[in-house]
Amino acid sequence: MISTEAGIDIKRTEHSRLPETDMQHLKFGRVFTDHMFVMDYTGGSWHRPQIVPYTDLELSPATLVLHYAQTIFEGMKAYRTASGGVTLFRPDANIARMNRSADRMCMPEIPAEAFMDGLKELIRLDAAWTPDGADAALYIRPFMFASDEYIGVKPSEGYRFMIFVCPVRGYYQEPLRVYLEMKYSRAFPGGTGEVKCGGNYAGGLYPTKLRQDQGYHQQIWTDAMEHKYIEESGTMNVFFIIDGVLTTPSLDGTILPGITRDSILTLAREKGMKVAERKVGVEEVVRGLRDGAVSAAFGAGTAATIAPIKVIGYDGEDFTLPDLGPDSEVNQLGKMLDDIRRGRTKDNHGWVVHVV
Repeated sequence: MISTEAGIDIKRTEHSRLPETDMQHLKFGRVFTDHMFVMDYTGGSWHRPQIVPYTDLELSPATLVLHYAQTIFEGMKAYRTASGGVTLFRPDANIARMNRSADRMCMPEIPAEAFMDGLKELIRLDAAWTPDGADAALYIRPFMFASDEYIGVKPSEGYRFMIFVCPVRGYYQEPLRVYLEMKYSRAFPGGTGEVKCGGNYAGGLYPTKLRQDQGYHQQIWTDAMEHKYIEESGTMNVFFIIDGVLTTPSLDGTILPGITRDSILTLAREKGMKVAERKVGVEEVVRGLRDGAVSAAFGAGTAATIAPIKVIGYDGEDFTLPDLGPDSEVNQLGKMLDDIRRGRTKDNHGWVVHVV
């Protein structure tokens, strides 16, 4: 066991699983690196930050999170750069968003410095797991859960914060088929739609499975009150090019404020594209699919980055969008973003944090 200047105790694994891992054929979210970061909250403060070998958790059946879903998480990535180093992309934005989630879920704030120190040390320790390739990265999963052992509906007094890491390649292997969801809902005004808590995703599993059974990858969620306006695409923010304008639903409290979303909007504006953040009507999109006003659509998020949408289903009818060539505006935005993350072009925004 060693201790860093930041006060993090590190216990290295005695046997790395990296030599026996096929890094060319990775299933997203199924392979994990050698170590994980752990920090506990008890007695009103955070204690014992440590990095230990990746292993299973031991939990009491009465652990509060298992019953009342008081849990939040983030999704981040580290990238292998052109020079062979490893970088993080906008980790400060993820830390800030996780603390907004914590506030909404009545959980303690994670000190930003402790979060960043633990994240950097973990990535340095497992940097060799970072795969090479155009669609390759280290997917990082920070999460926090209520750790008290009792049965009672009230906020926990104890919490555990953890980070583990997965080497990954592309999330989607083909353009998406999605369906405009007009029955089930992801989030309601006043609810938790704008934060990353586990319950948001559990509620979407059933309607998503129904659409997958019909041959779609995901659905496009619409507003819960009237099903008149577009919100998100599956687990991603959604964009359309409508009459040449890059258009995405405005953040209204039910949509997760995506960091990839914000990055795309920033780069698009700098590129001189016309950009609109506004309410996007279902009827407007369907009409645009019929008459060609909607020329492209894609989802945007940490896992998939930019996922082109090929087919949008609505009321029993499928609308097929044109193929996006390498010179399309959508793919140009994706390349601009990737070039910054991998150090192939100058980072003018201070988004990239070099770790190794």
